[in-house]
Amino acid sequence: MKKYYLGIDLGSTTSKAVIINEQDKIIGRGITNTRANYKVAADIAREEAIYDARFTLLTEKLKEEIDSKPEFQKYMKDIRSVFQYRQFKRRMDSLEKTFRDTVNAFHYDNKEEILTEINKIIETIRPQIKNEFVNENLGSKNQFFRDIVSERYNAEVEKAERTLFEPLMLAFDKSITPVENEMVQFNFKELINESMKTLEAKYEGLIDEQEDGSKESWYYAELNAVKDNYKNVEYTLREHIDEIADQDIHITTMVGTGYGRALLPFPEDCIKSEILCHAFGAHAVFPNTRTVLDIGGQDTKAIQVDSHGLVTSFHMNDRCAAGCGRYLGYIADEFGISLNELGPEAMKAEKETTICSTCTVFAGAEVKELLHNGEKRPNILAGLHKAIVQRAMSLIARSGGVRNEFTFTGGVARNQAVLKYVKQMVTDSYGEVTMNIHTDSIFMGALGGAMFARRNIEVDLPTKQKSIETA
Repeated sequence: MKKYYLGIDLGSTTSKAVIINEQDKIIGRGITNTRANYKVAADIAREEAIYDARFTLLTEKLKEEIDSKPEFQKYMKDIRSVFQYRQFKRRMDSLEKTFRDTVNAFHYDNKEEILTEINKIIETIRPQIKNEFVNENLGSKNQFFRDIVSERYNAEVEKAERTLFEPLMLAFDKSITPVENEMVQFNFKELINESMKTLEAKYEGLIDEQEDGSKESWYYAELNAVKDNYKNVEYTLREHIDEIADQDIHITTMVGTGYGRALLPFPEDCIKSEILCHAFGAHAVFPNTRTVLDIGGQDTKAIQVDSHGLVTSFHMNDRCAAGCGRYLGYIADEFGISLNELGPEAMKAEKETTICSTCTVFAGAEVKELLHNGEKRPNILAGLHKAIVQRAMSLIARSGGVRNEFTFTGGVARNQAVLKYVKQMVTDSYGEVTMNIHTDSIFMGALGGAMFARRNIEVDLPTKQKSIETA
């Protein structure tokens, strides 16, 4: 029996899970919103990683065909996206039912009108989301169920009658959390078969497309290859589905880390500091890493590591969420936009507005005042992003500066405006150094945990090195 190792990073805003094999190769990744229920979040992330691992094992079975035949490569990319859509649809069906239960418990007199508008909104956004999964690879963006639905739901609420705004938003707020924290059991084989039927409809509906310059030529070549040969891919795929669906993803050992690690039902010796795990994970992906910056949901950590990926010193701010993911979430709420929109909006700025307040609450009040005085939203957001990175840079300096390669981890590493200022300030302060940003940046803590699980080694943080930056 093959052995696999699990790392779970239970963060304050997101929970991540990574499964590796005996060669330290990642075979499964899972991620979900943490919200209020840490136990459920950890379980959901773990299950997502197991489904993802089955896809990896299925892909490995077809490696020869994928490497040599374009139709296999395209089909496997498409079926993963459609599989994610089928998972999404299960939750969407649950949300629709929860909406009805929520509204029926309201004290509003116009319940039927509210339900009718909600149904209208769902009927509008459902095909939009399906199209984005099936045809535009939405699943690869690692967006959460809440974010995907709320962005489109809120846009439709803006079009509704003003008298319905409050009950529609209240219905969403009361319905989304229980659905998000619902432990849904998916049947891998069932979802794969559903996904194959969805792809059949997609490919059968294709007609020869003329190149109009809007897409690269490889897109049309790839599309035409799979359109004409997808039945052959299906036949080959079905030969392996039962085996992969029934295969035991045996987790030999596991390690938990992250802000909520103390809440994980793991033995004490299977819990590790997120500082150790982020450093170990970053070093595994980039062996020349000597400085790691992790901006998470609740704290920011500047970490120095040795040639083995072990921590030699660190500085962190763990008494205030300013400059972390929670801070960005608070600002997004102030502007009435999603977290995913913050970075792109800040990138439109003509200048960075100076933000004086370092406290999250005071910064919110300052933002309102700036908006009232006519300052442009992108300029304010650019100033906020710059301020976040300035705080992080002070931690880096206190931990020992940037040495050799610099690696940026954590969920905030996805924010393009933060990336812009990190690159700019690191270069200004330390010259041209190698800066590593990876697609798995948000999974580095979980990866480090999985690697500690495989090695079963005891490592502690350096003593008397920690210095806390307060708000």
